[in-house]
Amino acid sequence: MNESENRPAGLSSGLSSGEPSHQPSGEPSDRAVEQPADQPAGLGFGGPAATGTQYVLRHGGAEATVTSLAGALRRYEVDGTALVETYGEDEIPPSACGIQLSPWPNRVRDGRWTLDGATQQLDLSEPSRSNASHGLLRNTAFVPAEQTARRVVLRGEIHPQHGYPFRLTHQVTYTLDDDGALTVHQQLTNHSCRPAPVAFGAHPFLRIGDVPSEDLVLTLQAATRVLSDDRLIPTGTAPVQGTAEDFREGRQVGTGLLDAAFTDLEPGDDGRHHHTLSAPDGRSVELWADPAFGYVHVFFTDQLPGRRRAVAVEPMTAPANALNSGDGLVWIGPGEHLSAAWGITHHRPQNRSSHQAHDRPHAEEAVR
Repeated sequence: MNESENRPAGLSSGLSSGEPSHQPSGEPSDRAVEQPADQPAGLGFGGPAATGTQYVLRHGGAEATVTSLAGALRRYEVDGTALVETYGEDEIPPSACGIQLSPWPNRVRDGRWTLDGATQQLDLSEPSRSNASHGLLRNTAFVPAEQTARRVVLRGEIHPQHGYPFRLTHQVTYTLDDDGALTVHQQLTNHSCRPAPVAFGAHPFLRIGDVPSEDLVLTLQAATRVLSDDRLIPTGTAPVQGTAEDFREGRQVGTGLLDAAFTDLEPGDDGRHHHTLSAPDGRSVELWADPAFGYVHVFFTDQLPGRRRAVAVEPMTAPANALNSGDGLVWIGPGEHLSAAWGITHHRPQNRSSHQAHDRPHAEEAVR
């Protein structure tokens, strides 16, 4: 790829050379606490848990836990109902559960791409498929920039390295809204002296309490599937019409496996993309995403510990191998940033109890 290529028109609105447009929400008593990057170890760079500091957010009936390792969403529940898959604080996130994906989501074939005629070689973080997978922040400790009871801002630094010679900051903000919904704002800023090719995404696994994921119905307003080879590298696209991958009217997850990206997403009336998992009892969990997230990767797996099936719904600004294909890739100049938001909401029938204690996988300790 060449850094002089045009930016995709669909992402131009997410670029800015100023401060992010996302503004913190909060009550007057919910005052921000500034936490400098040079604070003592255990606050900024980890603490005793393998996943680092545990940032526990609470507001109303909603609670979320975010880790410094990979800026990951480790836990999120509303009124006792778990809405994402979780894992122990001393476990490496299984199947990239909840992590931030930057400066590219998904994979780069052979970890190799071309910059201004020179071959770049990334580390192969998925050796079984000979790919560089899920960006450069998987093993990075994010540090806090700001925290309140319901909101945390974390920053992960990307330094120049073999295969990616750019200096970037990835900032992620998690906020619990008044209705218990979770909003996640991502921003990637270029500190290099030349334009950098970027994309980002996230890897949340959704669930609805103790409902088996195979009983859930997935709805995606996606008209096109991204075809891929056995290494999950795109080979083309195809309409979903008439196929088992047409989720526009909803399909049960079932016992099958799926690992595929979709695009040509139909926005809702609010201009956002909406992806939904629904339970037989009428409850649902929805992942919405700004238009900048023009792709969604869906992963049905039987490899998440303790779950017969688990469902990841991954918002992405670009598909796999974007550093080679250019699909969805954005070049941001010095001081510019790529910025977009996504979030998770929970819906339940009005006659259902507002608190289902048995829907909580396990208790969470106090803020650490």
